[in-house]
Amino acid sequence: MTVVLVHGWTQDLRTWDHVVTGLARRSGSMRLVRYDLRGHGDSEPAAPGTATIERLADDLAEIIAETAPSGPLVLAGHSMGGMTMMALADRHPDLVRTRVAGAAFVATSSGNMDRITLGLPGALGRGAARLERRLARLMLAYRRERLPVGGLPARLGARMLVFGKKPHADDVKCVAAQLRKAHPRSVGGFQNAISLHNRSTALAALRTVPTVVLVGDCDRLTPVEHAEAIVKELPDARLVLFPGAGHMITQERHPGVTDAILGLVEDASAVAATAGSAAGSRRRSHATPASR
Repeated sequence: MTVVLVHGWTQDLRTWDHVVTGLARRSGSMRLVRYDLRGHGDSEPAAPGTATIERLADDLAEIIAETAPSGPLVLAGHSMGGMTMMALADRHPDLVRTRVAGAAFVATSSGNMDRITLGLPGALGRGAARLERRLARLMLAYRRERLPVGGLPARLGARMLVFGKKPHADDVKCVAAQLRKAHPRSVGGFQNAISLHNRSTALAALRTVPTVVLVGDCDRLTPVEHAEAIVKELPDARLVLFPGAGHMITQERHPGVTDAILGLVEDASAVAATAGSAAGSRRRSHATPASR
């Protein structure tokens, strides 16, 4: 069993540090794969025209082929990582159909990201959304290799925008450090891609896959109604709501996120064991007449 963890916009694989620790402690038999998306962390900047969620889905398919070419998969995607999983279902349906045994959508959305208001009412919310798009255009034109934000402003921005109530200072610092490491033009390009993301119909490919949808009730980027929209397309999915948590539930509520992923792994392992036992019985039944 391989668990593939896909991080979100402006972040990198450190998003999953707490979850990886919890998974490794509680189930040593699984393989864990996490990586930096293009333009994030230690990956190269996204080449012109490749800061798209479609390209991220193709990258994910390549990562799976390189690191886990066989066996069942559990996929977990946070924010843009969850969108990448949806695009994978859209662009690589055979891979999803034959390999994916569980899916966790963590603080993410299937569409309408161009309408977010950052939790602000009325004109304030519309103004905030316009400002975010304006900043994305500015980043597309920015020629330096790191975002022009200092440590304190980045921490204050992260605390206000992506965390809920009473976050740990180290978690805020980690999120800010990931933001500062992301490539500015890639960040701007992916913000535009997120605003165009609309893959509610792609979720149909996952209707037979055990799925959990996790969200904090103080999430300003992908609020609860976005999680509910995913569940509407996946009626058998389990919705997990974290009171008081914001967008970064991989840090704020990492025990709950870990439990949800581990539950998918355990269910998928049980199904695989049952299928293997049934296949073994069939092989024995076919061999019996030949031995006579």
